Amino acid sequence: MPRIPHPRSLAAQLFAMQVVLVAAVVAGCALFTYVTSRSQANETARRQVQATARAMADSPSVREAIRTDHPTTLLQPYAEKVRVDTGVDFVTIMNPRGIRWTHPDPRQIGMPFLGRTAPALRGATFTETYTGTLGPSVRAVTPVRDGHGGIVGLLSVGITVDRISTQVTEQLRVLALAAGAALVLGGLGTYVINARLRRHTHGMNAAELSRMHDYHEAALHAVREGLLMLDGQRRIALMNDGGRELLGLDDCAVGRPVPELGLPASLVGALLASEPRVDEVHMTADRIVVVNTRPVVGGEQRGTVITLRDHTELQALSGELDSERGFTQALRSQAHEAANRLHTVVSLIELGRVDEAVEFATAELELSQALTDRVVGAVAEPVLAALLLGKAAQANERGVELVLADDSRIDDGVLPGALPARDLVTILGNLIDNAVDAAQGGVHGPGAARVTVTALVSGGELVLGVRDTGAGVDPGDMDAVFRRGWSTRGPGRGLGLALVRQAVHRAGGTVEVARGPGGGAEFTVRLPSAETCGAAVEAGP
Repeated sequence: MPRIPHPRSLAAQLFAMQVVLVAAVVAGCALFTYVTSRSQANETARRQVQATARAMADSPSVREAIRTDHPTTLLQPYAEKVRVDTGVDFVTIMNPRGIRWTHPDPRQIGMPFLGRTAPALRGATFTETYTGTLGPSVRAVTPVRDGHGGIVGLLSVGITVDRISTQVTEQLRVLALAAGAALVLGGLGTYVINARLRRHTHGMNAAELSRMHDYHEAALHAVREGLLMLDGQRRIALMNDGGRELLGLDDCAVGRPVPELGLPASLVGALLASEPRVDEVHMTADRIVVVNTRPVVGGEQRGTVITLRDHTELQALSGELDSERGFTQALRSQAHEAANRLHTVVSLIELGRVDEAVEFATAELELSQALTDRVVGAVAEPVLAALLLGKAAQANERGVELVLADDSRIDDGVLPGALPARDLVTILGNLIDNAVDAAQGGVHGPGAARVTVTALVSGGELVLGVRDTGAGVDPGDMDAVFRRGWSTRGPGRGLGLALVRQAVHRAGGTVEVARGPGGGAEFTVRLPSAETCGAAVEAGP
């Protein structure tokens, strides 16, 4: 099977592009420098020959030699000395007709000058490129004047094009070496940069990076769990939809430090912890979340990856399970007590004491039926009535009397729609359980342990009150009782009241604690009733 070529990595592609770009830039700069250098060399040669020609034409010795009968005898040595000293290729002095008096090649003396002389005969100094006996050259031609301004001769100084080209070639060698060094340094720098890029991109090409980004975005928004990433400055660098929902944040939270988000202190501490956290349970205003954190390290701490799971429903189900377990135990206890009473009635009948058996059975029935009639008559809401009856049985088994306040009255349908039955069980169930525990452990005499429950609608609010005869809550702990972990019954407790406050907050209500008339604790929950919620909906836009 033929091997399918794998696309080059992004770093390799960028390396190739950068090498080509550096080579193109270096080549362009070299070409520009070569052209500029050649142009400057030609211009320098023109200025040099023009300056030399004018200086020699103004020399008195040249004018005096021209007036002699044999000018060549005096001018040829002088011209050759100037040629060598100035570095030009030829110095030619001639008469106005163009017949040479001097020339680097003595054989050319007496021969006509090759080139234009007309501008010089008119008194002008000019430069040109012309091919003479020494080949193409850049030359200047200027007139030689006597003391009266008359033109007595012409003078030409030139540099061959070959010499200019040689100078440019030498400069080009240096330029080529500099360009090569720049190319090598640019290539090395590009290689180092791309090697670092290759490490950061893990050798993936552009298509793979794009595909990974698409998968990353899809996975980020598809998972129900919350995902957060913190940078090295403890700011939120990334957060998915689940994280926003679980923490109650919006898009503006990205880029902000975690301590400024208004989250509970314990949750902030877990998010900013330098060590990993595993399955820690924390509470927000509306939810219970399970937090897992893992720092991202690579020689230095680069941030933290955080996952959040919603534990609210599971905790509520756990609370319901505890309530069901309590109800089951209460029913088992009631069944046991009923069996004992039934055996007593049967024994009395067998002993022929029928009247006493009837009186005993009627008294027991009246006691249980009185509580049922009281609850059912005052509380028409089925979930609330069932909860109170179950909790009454549990309290009775533990030696605590649970009573319904005389002013209690709840009609069917008054529970707000924002308060699910599960949250009602959470609120009232936890308050009654805590009250029973407090009353059972109170300092009162036997038979004095009591829990009083109030349930009524007042001022458009559903008011639920639970009062016990226990030791009460210290004034300094009034604000701390609803914090997760606070408990008077040792470690591992302290979640019930925190769940109560959370459920009340979700329903838009309030919960307060105070010292009751008998010294025990009194909790009061106020929730908007169904009538209030309905009126608010009708008055909406």
